[in-house]
Amino acid sequence: MTTDEKYMKEAIRQAKKAEALLEVPIGCVIVQNDKIIARGYNRRNTDKNTLAHAELNAIRKASKKTGDWRLEDCTMYITLEPCQMCAGAIVQARMGRVVIGAMNPKAGCAGSILNLLEMCEFNHQVNVERGVLEEECSAMLSEFFKKLRKNKERLKKAAREAGESQENVDKQSD
Repeated sequence: MTTDEKYMKEAIRQAKKAEALLEVPIGCVIVQNDKIIARGYNRRNTDKNTLAHAELNAIRKASKKTGDWRLEDCTMYITLEPCQMCAGAIVQARMGRVVIGAMNPKAGCAGSILNLLEMCEFNHQVNVERGVLEEECSAMLSEFFKKLRKNKERLKKAAREAGESQENVDKQSD
């Protein structure tokens, strides 16, 4: 197992914490000098906060731990390609390197839709590694959304049946 795989496994563990809260399973760790200094996972619905993404939670903790907003000598491991907000925060934090598990063709801003992390127009560019434990990260997300769709279908069916039952009760009471 490579060093990148080792830390991505920890990011996956963080993603599973999000999944346990019925959040989209996205996890993140930040490493400095071969030591994890911060962890984060998606808590957007739980916290009712648009900003509660895994990356932002981890950046906040890493900055507190290091006593600096600049994280130039750090590496972030993230299970899903960052969105535009998180990619911007990564650049602003001057993160040295980002390792991504699965790419996000619908909303990813580290190469899928656009690449904010490596834009030469910004005053900081991030070194990016993509596809570390990609299959495991992708499968975790696919399974989560498959379960979510199945639960929605079950709820719709229950609502339809409840509606039909109520109609039958209403007819019988006339």
